[in-house]
Amino acid sequence: MEQGLLFKIEAGKTRKEDVRNPRGYKGFAAFHKYWGKKPVECIAYLIETLTSEHEVVLDPYIGYGLIAREAILRKRRFIGIDINPVAIELSRLIVTPPSHEEFSRVINEMKVQVKPEIDDSYVLANGDIASHFLWEGHELRSVWCINGKLRKEYKPERQDIDLAQSYSSYKTKHIRNLRFFNNSRINASANMTIQDLFTGRALYNIDKILEFIEQQPIKIRKALLLTLTAASGQMSRMVFAVSNRGKTIGKTQERISVGSWVIGYWRPKLHFEINVWKCFENRAIKLIKALKEIDHTNGVEVGDNCVDVIESVKEIALVQDDARKVLERLPRQSVSLILTDPPHSDRMPYLELSELWNAILGKAVQFDREIVVSDAKERNKNKTVYTKEMQEFFINSAASLCNGGVMVILFNAYDGESWEYLRTLQEKADSLRFIGCFPMSYSAASVVQDNRKGALRHDYVLIYEKNSGTPISYQRWSKLTELDGWSSLLPAKGR
Repeated sequence: MEQGLLFKIEAGKTRKEDVRNPRGYKGFAAFHKYWGKKPVECIAYLIETLTSEHEVVLDPYIGYGLIAREAILRKRRFIGIDINPVAIELSRLIVTPPSHEEFSRVINEMKVQVKPEIDDSYVLANGDIASHFLWEGHELRSVWCINGKLRKEYKPERQDIDLAQSYSSYKTKHIRNLRFFNNSRINASANMTIQDLFTGRALYNIDKILEFIEQQPIKIRKALLLTLTAASGQMSRMVFAVSNRGKTIGKTQERISVGSWVIGYWRPKLHFEINVWKCFENRAIKLIKALKEIDHTNGVEVGDNCVDVIESVKEIALVQDDARKVLERLPRQSVSLILTDPPHSDRMPYLELSELWNAILGKAVQFDREIVVSDAKERNKNKTVYTKEMQEFFINSAASLCNGGVMVILFNAYDGESWEYLRTLQEKADSLRFIGCFPMSYSAASVVQDNRKGALRHDYVLIYEKNSGTPISYQRWSKLTELDGWSSLLPAKGR
């Protein structure tokens, strides 16, 4: 690994201008609503600048998996770790996707075998298939049939109410029991069940989809399951009915429009129940489009043993586990670049928010091992515990880096306390030296980001270098000092 330091890294295809002006999320990045996506332009630039071909890139908190894909496309070996099962499944899909022809064929089979059964649960007296039901609490206010830009609205008839009621006692057969905590920040409570989130009719139809998925080959099955998780929020009671749209610009429209599920488990009184097949098909179309546009990474063999990657037996390993445990087992000085978006203090309780998706996937979750600050007091995940656990991660990461290797942390936080702990981390891992940072703009406008008062507008890219006392022949990070906003000082507070 040390020999890689002798090579001058050739200029990559990603430009500084691309880092400054990232594109919006598209393709794979737009397929799923998993949070915390970062702009691929910045990720690509960092990989190209800080590593050479065939060196090892490590992401201990892989999240959506975009870093994995950018590394593999640039012929780097890659190790990805995450405690969140859905994160590992998404990453696996991104680096070893099915062909769009194969996936399209299966979706067409579903249209023949599954869609008619689902349609029967939404049929109206006139034979139309309803796409949306507008509910105010338990009262059905309106029934819609949307086909393209054409929208027909009907006043509910007795048959519509009776049909919905006929599924009210349905209990899912294929989704495991969900585990929630008392967390008002995301509107969750420990006694909440899946029946609080979905109508019986939605659960019945989700089960029909799951029964079809179970019969498919494993690669297609995994892609279909992730499509279902991506669509699940829009299938729930958590879809807002938007009224008074345009009031901020003085052009209020009284006409109600369909909102979306964004984050958390909020269940508005005025909400939509949307045809399950419509939701699923819309997400499947997004994935098909993404599959058509990508350069397939055929031939990449994914394993779950990190040492196989380090020894060049395999190109990529994806490990579902606590990153601290995995890092402890990694050979020392075996990684050239650690590039990661770690837990950001109290910004996002990922496992709590992903519980619905993991339940659909049938995956068990290690809530006790998650590094997070959670408002759920019964979890005992406060800032003191978070700081201690992040120190463990930092120390283990330093040991795995080769001399002259770089650790890049994508981070931001509102409070000074979260930044102060980063200053103390370097003392715990004294072989790591803070070099500097630059701001990384988010890729696209976000409903949450743009409408929350005081919302953070970017993350910082924090650069650390490993120096174990041996002279370093090439400073990999020196090119980064040319980027806009570069500073040699650690920020005191996020913005």
